[in-house]
Amino acid sequence: MLYESEQGEFTIALAGDCMLTRRLSVFKEARFLSLAQLLRSADAAFANLEGTVHTWAEGTPGITQGTFMTTNPKLLADLKWFGINMVSCANNHAFDYGEGGIVANIRHLDEAALVHAGTGNNLAEARAPGYLDTPNGRVALVAATATFRPWNQAGEQRPDLKGRPGVNPLGFQTTYRVDAAAFEQLQRVSRELGFEMGKERNRKHFYSDKEMPADNEAELRLLGSRYVRDKSFSISTQANPRDLEDNLRWIREARRQADWVIVSVHCHEFGGQSLLTARSRAELEETADFVRDFAHRAIENGADLFVGHGSHFPMGIEIYQGKPVFYSVGNFIFQNETVGFFPADAYERFDLDLKATPSDFLDARTSGGKKGHPSDPAYWENMFALSRFSKNKLKEIKIYPIDQGFGRPRPQRGRPLLAEGEVANHVIERVSRLSQRYGTKIRNEDGTGIIQP
Repeated sequence: MLYESEQGEFTIALAGDCMLTRRLSVFKEARFLSLAQLLRSADAAFANLEGTVHTWAEGTPGITQGTFMTTNPKLLADLKWFGINMVSCANNHAFDYGEGGIVANIRHLDEAALVHAGTGNNLAEARAPGYLDTPNGRVALVAATATFRPWNQAGEQRPDLKGRPGVNPLGFQTTYRVDAAAFEQLQRVSRELGFEMGKERNRKHFYSDKEMPADNEAELRLLGSRYVRDKSFSISTQANPRDLEDNLRWIREARRQADWVIVSVHCHEFGGQSLLTARSRAELEETADFVRDFAHRAIENGADLFVGHGSHFPMGIEIYQGKPVFYSVGNFIFQNETVGFFPADAYERFDLDLKATPSDFLDARTSGGKKGHPSDPAYWENMFALSRFSKNKLKEIKIYPIDQGFGRPRPQRGRPLLAEGEVANHVIERVSRLSQRYGTKIRNEDGTGIIQP
């Protein structure tokens, strides 16, 4: 045997959304340092870097209703100290500071020598894998986001015009199936409010047939949604064909260029029965069906692991063709309440004037902590996963619950520590319950979840 990587021995830590606004390396709690040591012990440690790494002079505030998420470039050294060496940049916060923010983020990550994927100066760059060299083999990361606004997408490069900086998109279409009576009422709404004629006018103008498909007796498009006549009610989602095929092509490329391939998708979209019954986001239990389909296709095309994030709480785990699929590893570093500045648009949403401070905005949007993330422990009890491969086959997954300080003061909460006791058991119970639908069994060993395929 010439190279160590020929043995097929590999460990990878997969963490979720990382909203980093404060130092990490100054803290000394035993459970915090133990968490860092677990990350450092892996050959590769991944997280979704949610936000824009930039200085206040770089980029222009975009348009969003969420947190304008900023990470100071100096904090990348702390992220590397913590053990993270690969990050996804494809998420709904990547464009918080526009194209300038995308470009600044890429530059700062390159200067910090932190492997990244999911954004680029054009679409080809955004689709392309990032690569990490380790003693146990070369690791590729392909990263996409299903949650984005149309103008966030990276643009294709042409011979006569450069591309547009942005994210690697995994777009999708939602189809609502309704019974005949409901479909007839939708047709009536479209007809009586003039939508039907508006679409006809657009078809005779600059729109392509793809953009303005014709309606028929079984299918109708209304206010951006697709409705199909059926015998009952249901909701389904399908990935954008071009985004799907382009991402699979780059996964196949990564398979030829690397010993290990990770595919990451950021997604706020859900599916399943809980979509019809959940009274809060934390009660949602399944990702959208187009994400599960993409996860399977990714593994069929060469991925060794699929990792989802964006829900801000853990979801189920599936073993597909011997490879792990994490539908969401939840939050990891949740410091979105200590961002230094917000643009005027954020304050205006809550009728706050120019004298308002960031804390005024944060208090207003959560009604003083009574709604949103600060009000629900589900967002602060999370996990990361350590997967071990031997002879190129998955041998074991360890689920490490983390505690991010629910109910603590704003300057304290959000930094993860290894969870103990009731919090650890809550996390393992949730992940175990949500994994049962995929046939995955998880046992609790002293506050750590164990999966042995």
